[in-house]
Amino acid sequence: MKNWLRKHPLVRTIRVAAADLNGQARGKRVPTRFADKVVEDGTRFPLSVLNLDIWGEDIDDSPLVFDSGDADGVLKPTERGFMPMPWLKAPTALLPIWMFRENGAPYEGDPRHALRAVVDRYKARGLTPVCAMELEFFLIDDSGKKPQIPISPRSGIRRKGAETLSIRALDAFDDFFTDLYDACEEMDIPADTAISEAGLGQFEVNLMHCDDALRAADDAWLFKMLVKGLARSHGFAASFMAKPYEDYAGSGLHTHFSVLDAQGDNIFDDGGPKGTPILRHAVNGCLDAMSGSTLLFAPHANSYDRMVPGAHAPTGICWAYENRTSAIRIPSGAPAARRIEHRVAGGDVNPYLLLAAILGAALNGIEDGTEPPEPITGNAYAADLPQMPTQWNAAIDAFEASPQIARIFAPELIRNLVLTKRQELHFMSELDAKEQVEIYLDTV
Repeated sequence: MKNWLRKHPLVRTIRVAAADLNGQARGKRVPTRFADKVVEDGTRFPLSVLNLDIWGEDIDDSPLVFDSGDADGVLKPTERGFMPMPWLKAPTALLPIWMFRENGAPYEGDPRHALRAVVDRYKARGLTPVCAMELEFFLIDDSGKKPQIPISPRSGIRRKGAETLSIRALDAFDDFFTDLYDACEEMDIPADTAISEAGLGQFEVNLMHCDDALRAADDAWLFKMLVKGLARSHGFAASFMAKPYEDYAGSGLHTHFSVLDAQGDNIFDDGGPKGTPILRHAVNGCLDAMSGSTLLFAPHANSYDRMVPGAHAPTGICWAYENRTSAIRIPSGAPAARRIEHRVAGGDVNPYLLLAAILGAALNGIEDGTEPPEPITGNAYAADLPQMPTQWNAAIDAFEASPQIARIFAPELIRNLVLTKRQELHFMSELDAKEQVEIYLDTV
């Protein structure tokens, strides 16, 4: 890690940052001359900092604050190491960190450690999940009274309409996307295809599959930070909020995953289009945990505006082959690439908690060996299916009570997240829709 800074002598400051439960980057600015100390000894801030609400406020009834004297955790660099922050004018490096207790044990309220614990369960079985994510986001002009699509720097025109798979829409913001891909190269984020989507000023970028789930979540977390920072340097905003426009589709974050055995073979591949019994067991694990996991797929008040029938976001608990109306889709293609696509989450999620929930639920199903119901065909919105929670408060209650969630996450993380979301629920109820959009547009 120290060698990276020596190879980049123009870097003047570093940021050390960890993800809190909402996926917000929390950390410090440090002069480069003190970077060695951070690498060797880590840094410190209160355990409660990873358990703030969306406004960055303490949780009023959290035992992490006054009851425990607001004790410190020790934050150490992750294996990712230093990387540039191309959206800032001054040469700056980012050092991702995660939290440990004073005795060196991982802090169980850290979302990255939650994912690590799930990966460790896979490792104990000689298994390795392989993950890829598709991230949708909006480019937004938020300088006026209400959000709208930015004026194209290329044409000088503000085109108000959906532009699904439009090359013109991509070309309209070509300078931004050129800088985005250059920045992804600098940060070693494996950005692949970009397309325009069905929303107003909405785009999607796919991140390549990765056989390291922690790195895949890192990539998604860093990508969201990069897109938002870079957009501001281009004179507009970027947002991953689930539903900024009432009349247009919201943003999702679809996750594809398969599982390799110790020999590197895909355990979902049966040589044909259907997949193995283990694939079905993993599917059933995801279905069983879906109600309890909904809070992680839809963590904010605005998230539930996206999850309505016919809005290109799943609402029924089901699975299918090659069907984008289902919550779980098994894509077609070469058998060696047989995988599960989990289609429920919005773009506003914490990637670490998202992957922990999906992979943990799939492993629950693999361990239990349970069979799912028959795959659906046709329009899932028109079918008589069990439904995910459609209200934020119901999703919080389902998360807290779910036995499947209790198998995936540590009790401390469950408690902390429930307290956080109940506090947000209380204060969000005092705001109108415009005020909520203002909060979420920049934060998520």
